[in-house]
Amino acid sequence: MAVGVRGARGGPPRSHRRAAGLVLAALLTASGCVAPADADTSLTVREIDATLERRAAAVLARDPAGYLDALAPDAVKLRAVQRTEFANLADVPLQSWSYEVKGITEEDGDWATAEVELRYRIDGYDTAPVATRRTLELMRDGEKWYVSADRPAKGASEQLWHQGEVEVVRGAHSLVLGVGRPQEELRQVADTVDLAVPAVSDAWPGSWARRVVVLVPDSTESMADLLGSPETSYRGIAAVTTGEAGATGERPALADRVIVNPQAYATLGSFGQRVVLTHETVHVATRTSTSTATPVWLSEGFADWAAYRGEDRTPDLIAPELTGAVRAGELPAELPVDQDFGFDGDPAELSRAYESAWMACELIAERWGQEKLTAFYAAVGAHPGRDGAVEQALGSVLSTTPQQFTADWRDYLSTRLG
Repeated sequence: MAVGVRGARGGPPRSHRRAAGLVLAALLTASGCVAPADADTSLTVREIDATLERRAAAVLARDPAGYLDALAPDAVKLRAVQRTEFANLADVPLQSWSYEVKGITEEDGDWATAEVELRYRIDGYDTAPVATRRTLELMRDGEKWYVSADRPAKGASEQLWHQGEVEVVRGAHSLVLGVGRPQEELRQVADTVDLAVPAVSDAWPGSWARRVVVLVPDSTESMADLLGSPETSYRGIAAVTTGEAGATGERPALADRVIVNPQAYATLGSFGQRVVLTHETVHVATRTSTSTATPVWLSEGFADWAAYRGEDRTPDLIAPELTGAVRAGELPAELPVDQDFGFDGDPAELSRAYESAWMACELIAERWGQEKLTAFYAAVGAHPGRDGAVEQALGSVLSTTPQQFTADWRDYLSTRLG
């Protein structure tokens, strides 16, 4: 569920983690349920759909009473929790909100458990929805179904409004949603993203929304909860990007979110914060040209190239770990593989992987030019699969071979860092 993951000086790899969610439509329908096994189940799905349609309409109408009417009368704790969660959403500018029943996993008379997809879209920022899966327990009273339990589905993550009241700060190109963070901090994040968006547009000429939604939770633990991963995965990681890569016409891409780790982000100076948020914004911009054919070294190297290209820093300062290795006679033999970008390994090796990827994209931009670099990126992502993607693009776009490119890259490392 996220393409692009980036830390203060290197971070975890692109993870196709599928983001915190938004949705479709104007009057919202919970359409398109999975084909039920029998007529009784089909009827149950339609009846549950009707309940969820009313619930979705209440969200958009900012109608707390209507929202709570979908809950079972005796679900006292759930009612209190969802009243708070509804209030937490008050300032979030929603364009759409809908539910789709994906299936009934249990049904026993007047009781059922349903797997449901929630989709929502933020007005003015999302060109596509973000989706999140929920498991709902429901009870029937007469002809209506009522929600008696509502929790993230297995493997799904919670949403920002589950963590507290969402404060909204708007920038020229950004919308920052924060929980438990000072408004001045959220404003600073918005201002930094506002600088990043035009810089990224200059580096990436492809079509993209040129707007970014950033989430700032109150802690590293809360960040991990939004991503559905252990907290230890994100210590020291300043920000990550979530979204869906490799979408097709049949399965459109979902909206991206940049999620900031407030503890790690705060340790960076203005330069580091600018680089991190520009890097993450690149992942948003290149989403539709990034696919399963794109190796991590290319997606992360290109994001670093775009983030550093306008900065006044020498290569040895941008790539200190790789510089040290090259000067110690430890010139890497090959470009980094996807596994080298994992965040559970040696931090120095992780930094060298990012720095090696950055230098590969620097080489392309310097020798072949920026237009060729972006064309190479797009060509790799357009390939039907990983096998042969880089090899074919090296030949068709750069008129070189993997062997020659690797040799040129190693020479480039020696010249620039040695």
